[in-house]
Amino acid sequence: MNLTAVQKYRDSIMENCEKVILGKEDVIEKLIICFLCGGHVLMEDVPGTGKTMLMRAFAASVGGDFKRIQFTPDLLPSDLTGIQFYNQKTGEFEFRPGPLFSQLILADEINRATPRTQSALLEAMEEKQISADGKTMKMADPFMVMATQNPLESYGTFPLPEAQTDRFFMRLAMGYMNRDQEKQIIARRPAAQIVNELSAVVTKQETDEVRNIINTIHVSDAVASYIMDLIDLTRNNTHYEKGVSVRGGIALYSASQAYAAMQGREYVIPEDIKHLAVCILAHRIGSSAVSRKESESYIRDLLDQVPVPVEEV
Repeated sequence: MNLTAVQKYRDSIMENCEKVILGKEDVIEKLIICFLCGGHVLMEDVPGTGKTMLMRAFAASVGGDFKRIQFTPDLLPSDLTGIQFYNQKTGEFEFRPGPLFSQLILADEINRATPRTQSALLEAMEEKQISADGKTMKMADPFMVMATQNPLESYGTFPLPEAQTDRFFMRLAMGYMNRDQEKQIIARRPAAQIVNELSAVVTKQETDEVRNIINTIHVSDAVASYIMDLIDLTRNNTHYEKGVSVRGGIALYSASQAYAAMQGREYVIPEDIKHLAVCILAHRIGSSAVSRKESESYIRDLLDQVPVPVEEV
């Protein structure tokens, strides 16, 4: 098992992204895990922390077709999926693909679009396909939605439907840089210029190879049971309307394999689960009325309560 290839893959992307964003190694690493596991990421934080710049840098680093969509209240589902138009030259209707027919989608300020438009992403995010006018069209591979939203400003925004929130593999937050890092940022040229100069540092073939390696990482029965212990408790808590879905358990399982491989291990340990549980599980419990801080605090409490397996892994 060539775990060196996995670590080299991670380091190449992180080094390229850090030309734009400083001091966010953990966020970048989790973004890479989402990409390798075929998941989507929701970046939720206050304005001006570099969410969009990081995602643009990541898209440039992994290559592939990239589209940025600015979500607004007047955006229609067809603006994402595409439309049928009448071609006067041929005398026939033709389908004009929308921006979703790309490999990497940056859905900027996703919560500014109406629920109807947001739901246009559901089939694409889960099934990697789009159905329009009675036809089903497959998405490109790889396909990843990277969405941003501002959790503080509620005027002119629409909460994400719970069915869509569950389709996000992780929910991440940037947070502010430390003083020295921010000092470097404000003194250099604009980040947008740096992003435009970035080029891909990994290939589609390398991505496929790393994904194959990750799938072979061993997860013992004890560690798998530990995952289920956490999930079962979220479903039995009467304070929340719903617990973590099956999709959430699958996400935590596959993400732990990717993270273990990046640490140079051929097996998953409970600490891998603890490292990833909050960003994978917290947004899947309760409802839109549950604050981010409350849901994340609850998952951290569970991690303190559930006994960690001590068997050999």
